[in-house]
Amino acid sequence: MYPGAYVATNPDKAAVIVAETGEAVTFAQLESNSIRIARVLHGLGLRRGDNLAVLATNNVQVFDIYWAAMRSGVYLTMVNWHLTAPEGAYIVEDCEAKVVIVDAALSELAATLSELVPLQVTRLSFGGQLDGYDSLDRAADMESDVPLPDQPRGADMLYSSGTTGRPKGIKPALPNRQIQDPGDQMTAMNQSVWGVTEDDIYLSPAPLYHAAPLRTCASVQALGGTVVVMNRFDPEKALEYIERYRITYSQWVPTMFVRLLKLPQETRDRYDMSSLRLAVHAAAPCPVDVKRKMIDWWGPILDEYYSSTELNGMTIVHSDEWLRKPGTVGRAALGVLHICGENGEDLPPGEVGTLYFERDELPFNYHNAPEKTQEAQHPAHPAWTTTGDVGFVDEEGYLFLTDRKSFMIISGGVNIYPQEIENVLIEHSSVLDAAVIGLPDDEMGEIVMAVVQPVPEAEAGDALRDELLSHLRAQIAKYKLPRRLVFSTDLPRTPTGKLVKGKLRDRYSGKVSIG
Repeated sequence: MYPGAYVATNPDKAAVIVAETGEAVTFAQLESNSIRIARVLHGLGLRRGDNLAVLATNNVQVFDIYWAAMRSGVYLTMVNWHLTAPEGAYIVEDCEAKVVIVDAALSELAATLSELVPLQVTRLSFGGQLDGYDSLDRAADMESDVPLPDQPRGADMLYSSGTTGRPKGIKPALPNRQIQDPGDQMTAMNQSVWGVTEDDIYLSPAPLYHAAPLRTCASVQALGGTVVVMNRFDPEKALEYIERYRITYSQWVPTMFVRLLKLPQETRDRYDMSSLRLAVHAAAPCPVDVKRKMIDWWGPILDEYYSSTELNGMTIVHSDEWLRKPGTVGRAALGVLHICGENGEDLPPGEVGTLYFERDELPFNYHNAPEKTQEAQHPAHPAWTTTGDVGFVDEEGYLFLTDRKSFMIISGGVNIYPQEIENVLIEHSSVLDAAVIGLPDDEMGEIVMAVVQPVPEAEAGDALRDELLSHLRAQIAKYKLPRRLVFSTDLPRTPTGKLVKGKLRDRYSGKVSIG
């Protein structure tokens, strides 16, 4: 399935709409535009297995380029445009892009990037002219919209968010089929698990350079549905767009839920949410109290999944199951789940270990990093892979995440999982966001430190600190309590809600104070 399949039956239906402006691209336009760009790429010498890098805002033309890549057999690397020019240039070079396409709205970044990428990389811009870049719009206008005779299916090759080091390129095998042939895994799951059809209108409040928004939007279009993209997340605007566009399906991260729940009750009651049949969330752990409040508000329409950009496996849980087992991220829906000990042995239910998913064959490689690929593989079973998360399963096979292995704090020889402390902090009405990290300590090895971003109306100071520590004491063991609790006006998160804890450690190492 792909969007072109709907041109004959529904050519004027919107394939994508920009929420803020109402700008839209129809299925007929998406098909024509993507064919023209595919011809441009072919003319530049791109062939099956080559790589295309794109830096773009949440612009409707992203999907023209995406589907051009998918019908050209190339790898598409979406680059986070919030990165610095050297960071972006590293990804463009590392992925071995033959062509880089930049949104003209990113003119300042584009200018510096152009000086840093290898000379042999062709530079194109869209949505306006940029110095040092040829116009993709002009080149596409000169091409035919008759499909090329050979349209091998491409794939995305996205980079990890780099929360614990330099980002890694996640390279799957290219599918052996043409663009019109069925077989896309994400599309099949959206259809079979979440019942997506051409009647659905999907709201995407996150950046398109991340895996879940990009892949889900593409899957909805492949099934004939309409995608509504937000340029940036705003909690009240999100409610407004659900009402305005009669959204049926949406995807969120827990930090968005927190911000939605912090809205005044009269604001939350102002908008009609009756069209929304399904709200999926993922990307980061959701505190139990936050999710319970969202189900109370929106009804039992919240589905959660646990997966990764690597897509080495997946678990899914529906609201009714979650209410029976609060905190679970579900049972395996893709791959066989294993919880393994330090030596790779399978652990029994209830014991905490490293999560591996078993597949028939290795589902991905880290590009130009065979040693990192090997680190992700089980020592005895090469087709079992992990992304470093830690958790346990219960007797019924429901997975409970504990934390990322790399985030674990060892204080006085005891393992402490920051996520548990963060979840309790975020439940407090004065907390907008919270992060817990370990800092070096001569006596304990590491000490627990909490960094709290208060809600705007709360006053950061000794009184709030004492209140938060009292809140923690009532719910977690004494040895887990932060030895330091500081306030910050912001926390470094990726747009998909993942904490960039390395930046926090750098910020506070060697200069921690009680205040």
